[in-house]
Amino acid sequence: MQEKMSQIRLSTKISATNESVSVVTGNVANSAEDIRNKLLHLNQVIHVVQNESTLGVCLGEDVTDSTSGTSMTALAQVPAMQVGQFGDPEFMQSYGLNMAYMTGAMANGIASEELVIAAGKAGLLGSFGAAGLVPSRIEEAIKTIQQALPNGPYAFNLIHSPSEDAIERGAVDMFLKYGVTTVEASAFLGLTPNIVRYRAAGLGRNSQNQLVIKNRVIAKISRTEVASKFMAPAPEAILRKLVEEGSITEEQAQLAAQVPMADDITVEADSGGHTDNRPLVLLLPAILTLAEQFQRKYGYAQSIRVGAAGGIGTPASALAAFMMGAAYVVTGSVNQSCLEAAASKHSKNLLAQAQMTDVTMAPAADMFEMGVELQVLKRGTMFPMRAKKLYELYKNYESIEEIPQQERLKLEQQVFRSSLDEIWRQTEEHFNARDPHQIERAKDHPKRKMALIFRWYLGLSSRWSNSGEQGREADYQIWAGPAMGAFNDWVKGSYLEEVSNRKTVEVAWHIMSGAAYLYRLRLLQIQGVWLPPACEVYTPQPFSA
Repeated sequence: MQEKMSQIRLSTKISATNESVSVVTGNVANSAEDIRNKLLHLNQVIHVVQNESTLGVCLGEDVTDSTSGTSMTALAQVPAMQVGQFGDPEFMQSYGLNMAYMTGAMANGIASEELVIAAGKAGLLGSFGAAGLVPSRIEEAIKTIQQALPNGPYAFNLIHSPSEDAIERGAVDMFLKYGVTTVEASAFLGLTPNIVRYRAAGLGRNSQNQLVIKNRVIAKISRTEVASKFMAPAPEAILRKLVEEGSITEEQAQLAAQVPMADDITVEADSGGHTDNRPLVLLLPAILTLAEQFQRKYGYAQSIRVGAAGGIGTPASALAAFMMGAAYVVTGSVNQSCLEAAASKHSKNLLAQAQMTDVTMAPAADMFEMGVELQVLKRGTMFPMRAKKLYELYKNYESIEEIPQQERLKLEQQVFRSSLDEIWRQTEEHFNARDPHQIERAKDHPKRKMALIFRWYLGLSSRWSNSGEQGREADYQIWAGPAMGAFNDWVKGSYLEEVSNRKTVEVAWHIMSGAAYLYRLRLLQIQGVWLPPACEVYTPQPFSA
């Protein structure tokens, strides 16, 4: 009996309630396996009980009023816990969600229609990866998602495009035309007339003269100075200009002074894609404090909610975010390996093999000239090394012609697999269909022309990864953060280890259920009860058919 008792450790400072409970004989769990099975009943109260010969765990349903049970002393108790109890209830109510959980946008449609629809039907908020797509493709996605989710929830990504304003403006035009009421704004360095127009154009008053916000903005940020811009009302100068050009009404400009630019702020820590690699434990508290300061300053009717993204790939990371005050959590990298993601089978398999250290930074296609980098997978691909080489050449030379012949030959043979003249022809063709202004700007600027040629590789490498371009596997650009490796470590040995079993909704459910499971362990520890180390593991089990 001593062996049974030794598996649960009690703090010397534990203060038993001395309350006696009657427990159904034989229903007290002593071993780690049996205790874990009890803990998995999240809808049941957990009791830690003791008598002279037994120390263990039982469920609320194991406690009986019958005198036929075994009388035991109650040492600790934790309530039932449901996944919908995490996060800000107003966030869930605003978007019509069952959990405070969002699947973030992955560009080029990797966060696909299928992924967004699956999430929405399960009561999760999915964001379509509109960045990098031509208007016709975005329009197609809007129609498909709205048909499947006429009442939501869903969002569309609006990525800042500093070198392609026409693309950003065209996306806003599309969202307004089709009544897309939620956008996830990402990679913004500051506010642009495009995002301000989207926000202000959805403002109005109802029949009771109350302010109504139709167009909601979820801003993904990693810097306090950028967060401040989205926490404040829209700048007066931009609003004036929009009124003058007829993009918004005078009333909408006035109403915009009463609301923040964003309803929700997603704190993006060490994530895949665009990231500053900030630690969540430092960044999230800072942004929460900032949100409180802006609320005191402006007294918004609806306070700004702050969520967490970057590094969220396990139950423990999700729980940590909620315990720090996150209103919701956002997953990204882990969803890219799921069946619904529009990434190739080869890319998904590489992601499923990744460890936390198998990621690195590489130049970003959309902000190449600015030296902005994004986080990508380095295992199984030479893209990071080749992309960094292109940026090195861009910094060191003023034109393609200045590049030494030997270096140019390497580029043509190993990276581009074609002459740079042919690549320029293809680049012209691409931008003439997408944004002709880019070609006009490059005509008399050799360095600009060089940047566009190099961006040909950076842009196509991600598309090759998505489509599974054969023969280009070494050039696949696969966005991923360390959360991918953490997820793989967690699900190793479970059914989710296999890529073919990874479904977005099931991954979300297990992350949130695991967080609830771990939360109850922490509550017991606070009360002075330490369960066997084996109980720390929440192993995902397959959904029943």
